[in-house]
Amino acid sequence: MVEPGNCREGANDVDAVTRAVLTASRLLVAVSARSLAEVEDRVTLPQLRMLVVLSTRGATKLVTLAEQLEVAPSTAMRMVDRLIATGLADRRVNPCNRRETLLQVTEEGRRTVETVTARRRAEITAIVERLAPEQRGALVEALTAFNEAGGEPQVSDADDRGPHPFGWAESTVDCEV
Repeated sequence: MVEPGNCREGANDVDAVTRAVLTASRLLVAVSARSLAEVEDRVTLPQLRMLVVLSTRGATKLVTLAEQLEVAPSTAMRMVDRLIATGLADRRVNPCNRRETLLQVTEEGRRTVETVTARRRAEITAIVERLAPEQRGALVEALTAFNEAGGEPQVSDADDRGPHPFGWAESTVDCEV
């Protein structure tokens, strides 16, 4: 653990920064798990991730969804089948190409994503409120740099309240007229 007086020294040490990020990651995973607790009898963390992608991207083809989640299409299909069985997602014919099927979140699935996201946001807010104002500023600066280094797009203020943890908001369905 880096002593408070040695924060600058520790910030220059890649191992110290890596340990701090891993610890923060563990905290965020715990927050995510707790936010999912109320709905975990209906949806797993990977399924929630799929619901979030469908919620933010809109109707999506299976292959595109699998690519976004970095899973095999067969894995994505099994996950979708489970979500459809629980009423959280459904399939429809692509109006642009009747041979294609699009996957989308149902209203119940959207409410599930919103509930879990709101719980996670509330818990993170409570943690952030315990920081001193100068620590909050430093955290914003550090996390912004970290996100940029990792290639994660910045969430805009307009998107900040919605379930956009992956930075995706555009739909994958594009009909050419």
